[in-house]
Formats: sequence, structure tokens, C-alpha cells
Amino acid sequence: MLDASVRRVVVHVTGTVQGVGFRPFVHRAATELALLGTVGNDDHGVVIDATGPAHAVDELLRRLDERPPALAVVTGLTVTDQEAATPHVDFRIVASTSAADTRTTDVAPDAATCPDCLAEVLDPADRRHRHALANCTNCGPRLSIVVTTPYDRPNTTMAGFAMCDDCRAEYRDPTNRRFHAQPTCCPACGPTLSLHADGQPVPGDPIEGAARLLRDGQIVAVKGLGGWHLAALATSMAATATLRSRKHREDKPFAVMVGDVATARRLCHVDATTAARLGSAEAPIVLLRRRARSASPSDDDVPDHDLPDDDVLVVADAVAPGNRWLGLMLPSTPLHHLLAAAVDAPLVLTSGNVSDEPIAIDDDDAHARLGSIADAFLGHARPIQMRVEDSVERVVDGQTTVLRRSRGHAPRPIELAVPARSTILAVGAHLKSTFCLADGHRAILSPHLGDLGNAAAWSAFVDGIAHFQRLFDLSPAVVAHDLHPDLLSTQWATEWAAQTGLPLIGVQHHHAHIASCLVDNGHQGPVIGVAFDGTGYGPDATVWGGEVLVADLHSFERVGHLEAVAMPGATAAIVQPWRMAAAWLDAIGRADDPLAAVTALRDRAGDRWRPILAMARTGTNAPVTSSCGRLFDAVAALLDVRDTVTYEGQAAIELEQLADRSATDPATETPATSDSAAVLAAVRAGNGDVLTLRGGDLVACVLDDLAAGLPRPVVARRFHHRLAAIVVAACDEVRGRTGLGTVACSGGVFQNVLLTGDVVAGLTAAGFEVLTHHRIPPNDGGIAIGQAAIAAARQSLAVVGPRARSVSSRST
Repeated sequence: MLDASVRRVVVHVTGTVQGVGFRPFVHRAATELALLGTVGNDDHGVVIDATGPAHAVDELLRRLDERPPALAVVTGLTVTDQEAATPHVDFRIVASTSAADTRTTDVAPDAATCPDCLAEVLDPADRRHRHALANCTNCGPRLSIVVTTPYDRPNTTMAGFAMCDDCRAEYRDPTNRRFHAQPTCCPACGPTLSLHADGQPVPGDPIEGAARLLRDGQIVAVKGLGGWHLAALATSMAATATLRSRKHREDKPFAVMVGDVATARRLCHVDATTAARLGSAEAPIVLLRRRARSASPSDDDVPDHDLPDDDVLVVADAVAPGNRWLGLMLPSTPLHHLLAAAVDAPLVLTSGNVSDEPIAIDDDDAHARLGSIADAFLGHARPIQMRVEDSVERVVDGQTTVLRRSRGHAPRPIELAVPARSTILAVGAHLKSTFCLADGHRAILSPHLGDLGNAAAWSAFVDGIAHFQRLFDLSPAVVAHDLHPDLLSTQWATEWAAQTGLPLIGVQHHHAHIASCLVDNGHQGPVIGVAFDGTGYGPDATVWGGEVLVADLHSFERVGHLEAVAMPGATAAIVQPWRMAAAWLDAIGRADDPLAAVTALRDRAGDRWRPILAMARTGTNAPVTSSCGRLFDAVAALLDVRDTVTYEGQAAIELEQLADRSATDPATETPATSDSAAVLAAVRAGNGDVLTLRGGDLVACVLDDLAAGLPRPVVARRFHHRLAAIVVAACDEVRGRTGLGTVACSGGVFQNVLLTGDVVAGLTAAGFEVLTHHRIPPNDGGIAIGQAAIAAARQSLAVVGPRARSVSSRST
């Protein structure tokens, strides 16, 4: 038996425990507790061999469980007692070990500069004063520089930079914050900054030189943690308009970087939750409501009373044209902190790319691709291994929703309720592309890649899959994909499966949306799933997008949908919302309505109007769709918000912007206005037991509101509330049939704060439990993890089809 007063344990810790200061943390704790032993990395995580008084060992275990380092995520803690005798005379960190079998350790996300490093960078007496690449175990690059695991310096892109004596001493000092901090460096031994213009180095301090150019209205490319950005003075109309022109980005809002939360508050409304998200290790772009003076005029803007007018900052109209919200971010690296301080004004900081290309990461590629946009390049020599864009978040009622999951979040695993019995590769959709590797309970979702129709994004997709397989040492046994045969991701999956002999699992797009919401909430279903988006392949060969499902992680049944209308011109109707307005007007028999709004729409369409109606009526190049996104497009065109779009979802976003938030109070009106009976009657039995949600009634209500002389912002607001009322009524009908009392809301339309708020409020008031997104994007960025969860659940039932054949989701 073991001596009761002395205990020896071997502890295996798994999760995100490499590259986050875990070994130094263990060393400091063990030394403080007078324990003997070792701590080291292996292919599966961290291994601790600790011996000492039993109470001290217990305390170490408690700290591992309850107080790990800030960036660590512990998913497993296995403790094995050993004979008390130990060969160790102290406690030390030992060299990492690597076996020939499989690696299962997680890789940490990149993290924004911590307060300690920032203080050193700003301290004239510190040897890292103004060092633009300062980092420690609590911050800095991780995923973006890791070539392979275990996470040690030779396995990162810092391998080519030998540490100086001072950095090496810190690296070896267990009491130092940089103890085994793999990317550590200083001005003497690390990559240094450079500023180039016209292909030539610019003399002087690179940051001061870049700041001078920015203040003069120039555009500067800046190298960040996971890629290059393009920077311009946000207060300059000329600079921001030039950036738009050169980048071929007509309307989509730019993100804005400010130096601190105090400056953010001068631009936008910032509460405690959004301030915390801005200053978090993820350092995301946070969508915030603009202050009245900093926003373009709109019908319900009111003056702010918490700041004097002189303290409210105004950015150029070209930053976010007509948008009540700004995407704000704080600096994520010392370089960005120093640049923000030197400019002392808000800066546009947008992805270093042209149009919808992925962000540039290679220096030569950046100079080639961005040379026609940027007047100068502020960079450094630390290579970027993995492309990692800025994450985007939105906070509503104190709840955070990730809209783009990238820096700071990826590749942190998300737990699957039903484990994958063998490794699954899920290839996602087409827009907002991500892929996912699932093994056991962990699902590893890639950073945002972009839209696969772009050649550079396609390369990033293919290269990223290969890199993640090497990095996590996972060899897929199954490939999950979208049912749409024409998606590039589906075609790649089909070809790869044919080459490798792996089985395919086809997953319906909206089932994947609901599954991603279930994963986000740790729920297995069944639930009533409301999946609203722009486009998704339906098994009935129509374009889905306004779906009510009964779903779990194995299968789904379509129990309701928005009534279907034609998409005149097919994909042309996506970029020209007026076509959808024409189709909806024709569907309800009001294409020739004398109402001023309809007349104006016909006039704007001109001689295209009649051919488009004919196309819709005959079905020629006019596929049928139940898309909620296209319904939003139609209403936006009717209200003269947007006839054509330059980026995905623009018409719906601007319709939400138009809506007067004071026009309808969901808490007091049931369910909308005087036409509540009509709204409730809009849910009816259509195809057998499949409900049809009559979007045509909503379009008719919009016309009637306009005929009654209601202002456009009021009409827009009432449309949102009426649609929410239909959703609640539909879910209530399905509950009556199935007894299900939980609703999962997913799809890109649920990025709309007004609609989501009305739906959640209405469902909650009706006694439903409501699941929404928080960690996983509700848009197509979450499709891959939904596919992976469904494939894992089917594995658990052994529902895997024959080799190189797809198994589709069940639908009715």
C-alpha cells in the first residue's frame, strides 16, 4: 500500500493545453507546493508526474481543475496513482515527447496582446519598448504560426529566429511570464518592422512613417496575426472612398479600429458586455449601434444625452454607408497598438484582399495582390502558416453571437453530444466557407475561409483541410457534404471520396443549420427547427430557405415552409431584389396595382418588368423558392430600400436598418396590429400535413400599410413583427401535433436582431424553450459543424452508406 502521507500521481491533461503557459503554470504551482516531479508535452496534451504530501498533491489537482491558465481549455484530466517512491529531486519541465501513433492535443487560438506585454511595449525603460511583436504565454500567435505539434518553437514559423541570451534566460526561468513561451522574441532577436512604398524601404521609424502616410490620406497594408489588413483614416471621406474604389467594395461596411474603449464609446453605444468583448483575448470586431451624430440620418435617430456633442466622433460616410451599426475592434497586436496611438484617430482596418478573396498571408502574395490598393506596406518577417481573419460578434440583450468564427475562437474544439465513432471530415457549404474535423466528442471547426467561388478561397479550403489533417493527425474515415450537387465543396468531397474509397454522407442544408444550433446548445433534439436563410438545396428539387422542421441529430421532417414563389432569372434574382418583388406581387395578383410604391417599382424596372413577370409565370429560368431571404429582398425593393445588391444579404440588412424600432412593441401588441387575425390565418395546412406560411399575406400587408400612408420605417418594422408572429403561430401548430416544446432558430436570416428578438420574445411568451446561436455562426459558417454532428449521430446508428455513395437526410 502507498504511504498515506505521501502521494505520487501521473496526470494526463487534454484539451487546449499547449502554447497557453500550461507547463509553466504547473511548474510554479508544484514548486510552491514543494512537490517533486516533472511536467512535459506529448502528442496528446500535458503529462505531469508529481510526488509530495497528499494534501499538496490534492491542491495541485484542484488548481488544474479550477484555476488553469487564462487561455487553457481543459477537456480531460486523468489521474493515476503510482508507488510513492520517485526518482526526482526537484520539479522541472522536461522535453516534449512525440510518439509514432496519433496526436490528439488541441492547438490554441491566436490571442490579442495581454496587459502585461502592452505595459512593457509602452514603457521606455523596458527592453521591449515599442517592440511590435512582443508576446508571452498569455498572448500572441498560436494557430497562425503552428506548423505541427507538439507545440514547441522548432514546430512553429519562429524556428528561424534564434533567441538572444536575454530571451533564452527568460524562456528557461520558471518564474518568468515567458517561461517556454514559444514565439517569444525581442528587438535584438526577433523579426523587425519594415515600411515599404513603391517597392523601396522608407527610412525612419516604420510605425511613425505609416502613421504619417495614414494621416495624409494614404492607404497602408498592415501585417496582423493571421494575415494582412488594409488601413485608412476612417475620418477621411477621400481616403475611405479611395479604398472602396481600389478594393472593389461598393457598399459593404468597413471595420474600424480604435485605440481603446473610451474612443469606442465616442463612436458607438458600448455597455459592459460589449466593452468586455472588445477587450477580450479574441479581440473580435463587435457590431455596435452608432451614436446619432456618427450615423447617417434616419427616421428614428435621437440625440445621445450621455456625451456632449463635442465628444461624439464622426467617421466618413463611406465607412458604413447608411448603416446604423459600426464594426469596431481594438488593437490585437503591439504593432496595432503603436499604430493606433501614433495616428490618434479611428482607422478603417479591413481584410487585405480584393473584393471577396481570402485575406493575404504570404508577404510576396500580399505585395502582388494588394499592390494596386495600398500606397505602402507595414510588415515584418514572421511567416504566417495559417490564414486567420478577424472574428465578428454581435451582442444583444447581454448575449453574444459569433457571426464569423476565426481569430481567438478557431480552432478551439466544440463538444459533440453524440461522439464520432471514426474521424469525420465535413466540408461545409459554399458561402462563408469553413470545414470541420470531428473525432470522438471534439469537433474542430476551421477559421473562416471565404466564398469558394473565388480561386484563392478555393486554394485556402483545399490547403486548409490538408494542414488540419497534419496538425491534428486526423485521417478522415467519412466525408460529410451538402446535398447540392453543384457546390464546389460537394464536388470536391465526391472526387476525394472516389479517390480514397471513403463513404460519403449527404446532409440537407437546413438540417445542418438546425444541427449546428443543437451543438451550440448541447442539445440532441428532437426540436422544432426554424431555418431561415437565402438559399439551400431542397430534396424536392426546389430552392429552400424558409423552413420549419422537426429534427434531431439523425434526421428531419419538413413540417412547414414559406409559400414558394418563382425566382425570375434564378441567381440574377439574388442580386436584383426587384425581381423578387415582381414575383411576389404577381403571386398575390397585385403586379398591376396602382399603388405608388408598385408604380415606382415598375418604373424603375422599365421594359424589363413584363419579361420578368412572364418568366415567373412560365417557370422559364425561374426556379421555385421558399427562401425567407428572398422574401426580405422583395419587401426591401417594395419599400425602395434596395433594387440591386453588391454583397450577400445587403437588402435584408438595409431593411432592418430602415425599421423604426419604436413602431411595434412585441410586449404589448398581440401579435402585430389591427390585422392580427390575418396574421394568424397566414398559417394553414397546405401539402397534406405540411404547413404553408403565407408570405404573400405579409407582402399584401406591406402594400396595405403603404396605402394607409404609414411611413416606410414603420412599415418595415411591422413586417418584421408580422413575420415573427407567423413563426410563433407555426411552431404552436407543430407543438400541438408533436408535443415538442423546444424551438431551435438558425440560418443567416437570424443574424437580424429585430426578427430574432421578436421571434424569441413571442416563442418564450408562448411557453417554448428557445435555442439560438452563440458560439457557432447561425449563417453558413456553421454548416460544417452541423454536417459533422449529423454524420456522427448517424454513425452511432450505423447509418453509413456504401462507399462513394451519399446518404441523404430523410425529408417529407
